Amino acid sequence: MQTERVGIREFREKLSGYLQSEIPVAITRHGETIGFYLPTRRRPNEQQLEALLRAGEKLQGMIAASGATEDELVGEFKALRKAHRSKG
Repeated sequence: MQTERVGIREFREKLSGYLQSEIPVAITRHGETIGFYLPTRRRPNEQQLEALLRAGEKLQGMIAASGATEDELVGEFKALRKAHRSKG
């Protein structure tokens, strides 16, 4: 996980920006870490939840139309992931 390091003065001056960010921040004083800001995951709003449900329904339809089984899809995913890891 990526962490940003900032001095306490900069953190205080740009606090509102850091509160909206999803990146953890290591807060330093004279180069030594004195604390961390760890953002929490935001709850999805109603519109986002509805969009996720529609996407899930659409995905289920695509899977059913392809005739693939869950085990086949998982196997294909694992093979692609393994191939990607071995490249980089």
